[in-house]
Amino acid sequence: MDTKKLAGLLYPDAKPLEYWFKKYPSRKLKEGAQTTRFAPSPTGYLHIGGVYAALINSTIARQTQGVCFLRIEDTDQKREIEGGIQCILDGFNTFDVGFNEGQLNTQNGIGNYGPYIQSKRVEIYKSFAKEMVQKGMAYPCFCTAEDLSLMRKQQEEQKQNPGYYGKYAKCRDLTFEQVQNNINSGKSWVLRFKCPYTENDKMETFDLVRGKRTIPCNYNDVVIMKTDGIPPYNFAHVVDDTLMGTTLVIRGDEWLPSLTEHLQLFEALGLKAPLYAHISPIQKIDETNGERRKLSKRKDPEADVRFFIQQGYTVQAVFDYLMVLANSNFEDWRAQNPKQPLANFKFEISKLNTSGALFDMVKLNDISKNTISNMSAKQVYDLAYDWAKQYDAELASIMQQDPQYYINILNIDREIAKPRKDISHWAELKDMYSYMFDNSFDSKTIVFPQNYDKESVKQILKLYPNFFNSADDQSTWFGRIKDLAQNLGFAREVKEFKKDPTLYKGHCGDVSTILRIALTGRTQTPNLYDICMLLGKDRIKNRLEQCLNNL
Repeated sequence: MDTKKLAGLLYPDAKPLEYWFKKYPSRKLKEGAQTTRFAPSPTGYLHIGGVYAALINSTIARQTQGVCFLRIEDTDQKREIEGGIQCILDGFNTFDVGFNEGQLNTQNGIGNYGPYIQSKRVEIYKSFAKEMVQKGMAYPCFCTAEDLSLMRKQQEEQKQNPGYYGKYAKCRDLTFEQVQNNINSGKSWVLRFKCPYTENDKMETFDLVRGKRTIPCNYNDVVIMKTDGIPPYNFAHVVDDTLMGTTLVIRGDEWLPSLTEHLQLFEALGLKAPLYAHISPIQKIDETNGERRKLSKRKDPEADVRFFIQQGYTVQAVFDYLMVLANSNFEDWRAQNPKQPLANFKFEISKLNTSGALFDMVKLNDISKNTISNMSAKQVYDLAYDWAKQYDAELASIMQQDPQYYINILNIDREIAKPRKDISHWAELKDMYSYMFDNSFDSKTIVFPQNYDKESVKQILKLYPNFFNSADDQSTWFGRIKDLAQNLGFAREVKEFKKDPTLYKGHCGDVSTILRIALTGRTQTPNLYDICMLLGKDRIKNRLEQCLNNL
């Protein structure tokens, strides 16, 4: 068959490849610089695993002084959901991994290699499809869904591998006249790759995570252009990664079985394939059976990046945790460099976990608490208030009434050698410090432990206002609590009580605990001295009187 004549019939208006290579020249980057990309499909919300992969891509590009871009792969339009692209962009607006170019807004892509949405690149794909036909590496297929279903049934009955190959590739050897007649009669068609490999062939591949591998070749005449004229992922990514100058493709290991197919398409077009690194998906331990499984969009709220946004996790904490999953040595580096930017960490793709990293909310919360503990009170206030304005109007209202008072609350046990680590995300704040506000403090719910006798509790609550002085430093303040303890028959020092507990009602620590419960309703709080100083004498006296009335 005259393949040039066939190509002209199928794609009469397609531009020559030279046009596109001139429009998208090779990137002028230094030697060793990597051009990476993150290429999600708009089929739902942005998965935390997507942020994980995007962070790895952007980190490698930055470390090599290369480029990382965001490309939207929407060729499977049946699975695309309304607003899917916006979901992706919204997620990256918060978790900004540092894309250099790409579809960074819903209007126009930023950079010289767009469009960065595949459905807008159909004209380009047609040129490359035409090239495949001209080279005798592709042909039109007119088989219907019913034809393919019948073929599969026959293959199953004959215990043959399913697929469109060899003697089952019925349209492979159609004449030009047959093709022309089918098109003129209105028959729909797809374009198939004329695969030169057989079921027994193998191919050597190299993966930056898994190393050298010898794997079975693709032997199917796979579809490279659908009936709607849009390519599936296999062909689209070959074209786009070539023209956009991608040198390293980092993607999920679910694509490993398709790797030979993709390499064959590069080969058929005479193009240089990028390096590949296939990373394992983020997993978790299933609570029902204790086994590993992929983090599920359907089962796990933490799979959706909106969960972290709505709960008020900081970007730094999430990024730090994802980097722990990516490189096990990151945790030690962060411990030694608590305030250095993430960009200073030397990421190594060879250290990626091939069995799949386990996502653990407890571990994330620990990292997040550590991250927030290293912030100033003003930083915490600003970040939390910005979050609350969108996600917790009541908390925002509380915070804006007296910003300095709230900053002072946040500064308790902060900006010291060993800061308190109690906040993991902003959604915790409203309840965490509710006792510092009279309208959310309820003395009627306060219960004192039974080991404190009622009369002693009453005496402590009644007398303490006489011992409080807002001008005291912490040492003097605690000395006055010891004085009160001694006056009421409690040991002034804990060690005195331990020598002979029968001589005392308790010790100074017990007096502090009773006061802590009466003033906050809790047994565990930040520094009681700072709480007392912020509440002030009048509020202290009022709260203790309320407790007395309820005893």
